[in-house]
Amino acid sequence: MAETERDDGAVGFLRCFGAQLRLLREREGLTRAELGSRLGYGEDQIASVELGRRIPKPEMIDRADEVLGAGGLLVAMKAEVARARYPAFFRDAARLEAEAVELHVYANQAVPGLLQTEGYAREVFTMRRPLLGEETVSQRVAARLARQDIFAKPTMPTISFVIEESVLRRPLGGQSVRRGQWEHILLCGRRRNVVVQVMPIECEEHAALSGPFTLIETRDGRRIAYVEAHKDSRLYTDRSSVRELEEAYGLLRAQALTPRESMDFVETLLGEQRNDHARSRAPLAQEPL
Repeated sequence: MAETERDDGAVGFLRCFGAQLRLLREREGLTRAELGSRLGYGEDQIASVELGRRIPKPEMIDRADEVLGAGGLLVAMKAEVARARYPAFFRDAARLEAEAVELHVYANQAVPGLLQTEGYAREVFTMRRPLLGEETVSQRVAARLARQDIFAKPTMPTISFVIEESVLRRPLGGQSVRRGQWEHILLCGRRRNVVVQVMPIECEEHAALSGPFTLIETRDGRRIAYVEAHKDSRLYTDRSSVRELEEAYGLLRAQALTPRESMDFVETLLGEQRNDHARSRAPLAQEPL
């Protein structure tokens, strides 16, 4: 990831982490190639991490800590390294999201990040302008997928989504990517702690025409609203602003299809695509001579 795509704080922290890794490696008398061999990475990858140019994966940090006898020094920095994978404007929201006991998401532009497949997420970042480098795209995709660990937390936070029908119908990345995304939404929607609702285009009422937002409730009972727009974001903590969005979300859920109707709707979309695919592959009937 280019340094211009991260804020100075993240760049500085990654350089600090890299310097620690280098010192530990040299203390053990290992070359970059030797350490890479033990970790399952190439020499160039180790060099990139040591220079703060590459964000190491959590499993690499765990393994490096063990191989270098760091005694937990590198592992202690793992959470902060993980935060560096996100754009600066999203880092505070990512931390709050990971700690949430309740999350409620309204999406009218793209499938919410917590529901995106790898293929869909890759298309989102690949299509972004100005263009992101390939390494940055891969890191952003990995970070987005890592956020989905929240679904499997033992505490089982309550998570709900209201997604515009137009978002589901947009063939971002092509028919195959869209089909995989629909299937993934169905799988997520069957989780006991997840509710997915679709806001139909034909609905004559709409409580959130001002745009997407996320409502967050933390373990200590704080209620926060997150609103994002083009490389900028705001976390609202004052009760009046949060209450406004809570009211809008409550109305949205009442106006949208019910959870069961929404799952049936996604199933219908899948069925329509299968039928269209089958028709496109059917041999053309020959005209009688």
